Amino acid sequence: MQEGPLLDVEHRSVRFGSESGETLAVDDISFSIQRREILGIVGESGSGKSVTALSLLGLIPDPPGRVTAEAIWFWDGSGRKIRLDTLPEKELRNIRGRSISMIFQEPMTSLNPVFSCGNQVSETMRQHLGISGKEARTRVLELFREVRLPDPPRIFRAYPHELSGGQKQRVMIAMAISCNPSLLIADEPTTALDVSVQKTILDLLKRLRENRHMSILFITHDLGLIHRFADRVLVMYRGKIVEQGEVRQLFEDPQHPYTRGLIACRPPKDKRLERLPTVEDYLMDEGRGTKDESTGSRVEGRGSRNQDQRSRSEKREARSEKRKAKSEKRNGTIVYPESRIAYHEELYSREPVLKVEHVGKVFASGSGLFVRNREIIRAVDNVSFLLYPGETLGIVGESGCGKTTLSRAILQLIPPSEGRIIYGNEDITTITRSNLKALRKELQIIFQDPYSSLNPRITIGEAIREPMEVHHLFGSKRQQIERVNRLLEMVGLSRDQFRRYPHEFSGGQRQRICIARALAVEPRLIICDESVSALDISIQAQILNLLNDLKHELQLTYIFISHDLNVVKYMADRLIVMKEGRIVEMGDPDEIYVNPKSEYTKVLLEAMAD
Repeated sequence: MQEGPLLDVEHRSVRFGSESGETLAVDDISFSIQRREILGIVGESGSGKSVTALSLLGLIPDPPGRVTAEAIWFWDGSGRKIRLDTLPEKELRNIRGRSISMIFQEPMTSLNPVFSCGNQVSETMRQHLGISGKEARTRVLELFREVRLPDPPRIFRAYPHELSGGQKQRVMIAMAISCNPSLLIADEPTTALDVSVQKTILDLLKRLRENRHMSILFITHDLGLIHRFADRVLVMYRGKIVEQGEVRQLFEDPQHPYTRGLIACRPPKDKRLERLPTVEDYLMDEGRGTKDESTGSRVEGRGSRNQDQRSRSEKREARSEKRKAKSEKRNGTIVYPESRIAYHEELYSREPVLKVEHVGKVFASGSGLFVRNREIIRAVDNVSFLLYPGETLGIVGESGCGKTTLSRAILQLIPPSEGRIIYGNEDITTITRSNLKALRKELQIIFQDPYSSLNPRITIGEAIREPMEVHHLFGSKRQQIERVNRLLEMVGLSRDQFRRYPHEFSGGQRQRICIARALAVEPRLIICDESVSALDISIQAQILNLLNDLKHELQLTYIFISHDLNVVKYMADRLIVMKEGRIVEMGDPDEIYVNPKSEYTKVLLEAMAD
């Protein structure tokens, strides 16, 4: 097998022009990808990861984009050396999808909803390989078997909306490898997927790399995935590569404070912290005394001139000790089991704020007068639990396990088919419409996608004020506006952002807006439904810290729903594990982590292992 580089990028830059000026999205980066190598690119949203990948395929429109490079060399399957950055569009189109293919982050928006999945994959093969429709169908079915899709003939006929998230992503992978490319670009291919599906997708990509001898450029914001999956990694920050190297070396001795922040801000498995460290903590602390913390140069603290005479090993040891001391200070207080036991004794001595008793929810598949043989789907099956004031109850499980259906039943957004839900002393499953409006003030929800939760046509200030007006709270409009301004400051935003629209904010800022809106009516109970699953790891840490701060400040009670066991373990006082609508395990998160009782919980924990 031929060895050597597959792709060599020399001094790539991407600029975007707007009325307010020019933005440098990718700033003079250089890197290479070797044959059969998995190269990871990690960084927060806006760091330039996806723009870098799109620019390689000539997918940045000009205008508004302006792409420059000294050279981008690609060695195709026949060993020809091709300069991509000067290639005419017609020839570049032949390379896209055939020699270089891409898996995008959101398969639902990447697949055409009006064509079947099989037809979309076969269209790619017919266009690039010039084969007949019959031969294309045969190859597509083989591909579907290779990516381990169940019942390939059914998937071939199915439309995207009829498949689960993991199945749609496998269809996208089948499409990407259909012409046997030399390089596969995977742009956040597992974001917001369940941990077990995520592990399956990563294992699949690794197996395809070995079987098809291809290289993979893997883009993500999660260093944990990079640790498990990649051979080498580039860390991007503000358009620059600030650090790169072998994965093991980078994790053992990260040089840049941004890298150390990304590693540290994920909830740890082996201990419970009162507060998560953030990337900003590292940049503000360790970046002092440097000329430019966003460059790739090594960051040294004060006194580095005196250390220049030491040997390299002595310098490394001194840096390690300094980082360790700062890390212990930065990471905050470790919560020890004794203090949790005392806290829980007081917490669970109170009267429950919510009682869920034998709740079930049944759906019938299909609708309409002429539908026969409807399938009965039991989304929630005989679920019972108590929720105490001041508690954070975590609910974890894969997509389709009933987490979200249960939360909507608790909020009376959908009526349960059976059982009782008692809030205070009232069975809210039999509540009248007039009393239901008052109940909405007490119970609120924060959804997974903050952008789709906000009306793009009204300012964020009015979006937060609207529930106050509906419930006739806080007096006059002027008083309500003042209340909104205080809420904005409470969630880490500023008063002058009142009149801005949702599209003017980042994902993390929009989630803060949704938190402020949930707090607007002074609720007692808030359901967080996958509220951090699609956020960058660093932004996720900020939002989790904010939720905990607000919980203690405002004496809130949370139901925290997620598929990420590490996040739920950090947040929750008690944990419920759900599978196929049922509770399979319930207890203290730390105890469940150490000694899981159900086989399903063991599978979830194994999927999370690095």
